Amino acid sequence: MNPILLSILLGLTAAAANVFGGAVIVQKHWERNYLRYFVALGAGFMLATALVEMVPESLRLAGRTGALLVLTGYLVVHFFEHTITPHFHYGEETHSDEYLHSHRRVSILFGLMIHTFFDGIAITAGFLVSPWLGWIIFLAIFLHKIPEGFTVTSVMLASGLSKGRSWFASVLLGAATLAGVLTMAIGRHSVSFGLPVAAGVTIYVAASDLIPEVNREPGVKMALVVFIGVAAMFALDRLVHMR
Repeated sequence: MNPILLSILLGLTAAAANVFGGAVIVQKHWERNYLRYFVALGAGFMLATALVEMVPESLRLAGRTGALLVLTGYLVVHFFEHTITPHFHYGEETHSDEYLHSHRRVSILFGLMIHTFFDGIAITAGFLVSPWLGWIIFLAIFLHKIPEGFTVTSVMLASGLSKGRSWFASVLLGAATLAGVLTMAIGRHSVSFGLPVAAGVTIYVAASDLIPEVNREPGVKMALVVFIGVAAMFALDRLVHMR
């Protein structure tokens, strides 16, 4: 299949996972505790994918400049999360008093849309380099899409919005993902720029956003799930390259 068409189809799938995550929080009867496992599994899989697959390909494509672009991607997200976006965590938000001002919920939505935009960039950039890289990046991104939609909808509910308007925030995350896919598709000749920046963003989301959430959980169970995520990435890598 054409890599651009495949990227668009998988971008739509990733966007749908954002929307599904938002639906979880507005439907009270759905079990939410399992989302913690998605956070832990996604953290390990994403971190391994970024460091073992995305960064080496970035260096191959752009050399030393690629390394600088990886750092740039990391710092861009760091900047937005610590200047524009107030502190938030992945999971259900119950401290409604912290989100009563509309600018706080808007800034959180904006910050998460930056994440999801680069998710789309990463998916398309991966497929432009190789089918394997595209699929492994898609899987890494898909694993944290449901918790992402869950989180943004939860924050909107805590800020006092209705269920419908809160859920719509997860739709906007999905739209940002697709926008990233289409942006990289249009600028396909800039893949040596897009992939390393997306790698830096992926490292930040995995190491600075998701891993701290795992560390908040008592006991070792969640920590072990991170290792399962890492092992799953290596198992897929070995399976593909043995064929």
